[in-house]
Amino acid sequence: MFGKIVLVILVLILIALIATNIRIVPQARAYVIERLGAYNGTWQVGLHFKIPLIDKVARKVSLKEKVIDFPPQPVITKDNVTMEIDTVVYFQITDPKLYTYGVESPMDAIENLTATTLRNIIGELELDESLTSREHINTKIRLVLDEATDPWGIKINRVEVKNITPPKDIQMAMEKQMRAERERREAILKAEGEKKSAVLIAEGNKEAVILEAEANKASTILEAEAKKEAAIREAEGEAEAIRMVQQATADGIRMLVESNPNKEVIALKSLDSFEKAADGQATKVIIPSEISGLAGLATSLKELVKED
Repeated sequence: MFGKIVLVILVLILIALIATNIRIVPQARAYVIERLGAYNGTWQVGLHFKIPLIDKVARKVSLKEKVIDFPPQPVITKDNVTMEIDTVVYFQITDPKLYTYGVESPMDAIENLTATTLRNIIGELELDESLTSREHINTKIRLVLDEATDPWGIKINRVEVKNITPPKDIQMAMEKQMRAERERREAILKAEGEKKSAVLIAEGNKEAVILEAEANKASTILEAEAKKEAAIREAEGEAEAIRMVQQATADGIRMLVESNPNKEVIALKSLDSFEKAADGQATKVIIPSEISGLAGLATSLKELVKED
């Protein structure tokens, strides 16, 4: 009976030992295992069994990317201006064994290395270059840190300069400079606006003068065309009057011809025509001999009529 109890106790102890020495490594984690105080291996994701009292989990390492925000570090520029710069470092552990045994305190080592590298870089730059060369500073720090931390199993992915804080007097001078620059730009924009406005006004006046000249030209053309049309109509009227007179004369001649006149009537008509021809500015009229006698006869007849 006693032997059975001891056996049950031993079985329970064995089960407890097995249960307590089973390890499940989660995703993005790694366990560094030591056997009898020496490095034995690195467990990756999955189920693992540790030999009791012999194997030991020396360190549990996260393989995720980490971020360290370092406090501001005082640095001196090439032109002897003291300012404070704080940086942010993004890194990832790539080798858990080197990370565990490579350096005593990896985070402190990275912080100190970042501070010294930053001082060396800023010491080669002047104040204006330091304020405008963040990308250059970031790249140079990352290259130095990545090379230095490679034996520690750490990969430096990015380094960002978070803040650059110059002294108060420098800040005030920069603010004055920025204010003056803004005022200068404002004056330039105002002058350019006035220039554009003057140009637009001049162009508007020019277009108005051109339009007025075109309107006057069109008016002159219309007036000339109107005068031309009036002259044409007047000439057409005169031509029509002459045509009507000629038509009337032709009708008279036609009627005279149709009435079959004798010689005396024709002579009288001729005499009447000579009378009309003489009734004007003519000072001398030549009368044919054949109608001169008839003219005398007509004169005698007129006198006899008057006596009666």
